[in-house]
Amino acid sequence: MKPQPYRPAPVDVSDVVLPPELSPLVEKIARNVHDVWAQGRLDEGWTYGPVRDDALKHHPCLVDYDELPESEREYDRATALGTLKLITKFGFRIAKDQAADK
Repeated sequence: MKPQPYRPAPVDVSDVVLPPELSPLVEKIARNVHDVWAQGRLDEGWTYGPVRDDALKHHPCLVDYDELPESEREYDRATALGTLKLITKFGFRIAKDQAADK
């Protein structure tokens, strides 16, 4: 029997508006998204290379987040923003622990 074709069905979060105080969190999560991705590649033996080469495991994005092209940072921000919107859509609230500021 032939497997059914995969049909992605992401949750629609287009109606979710995040409060402005979460804006700094988006950037922090985006940085972490990049670091998790990079650590995974490094663990698999990838190294920095100016051009992506899958055979040699070279990737130009194996650099600090601040050194990424803006398009790559936007990709990570979109992942972070989508995650925060999904959490909100599922009915959870995100609140900063005031003790964390101290």
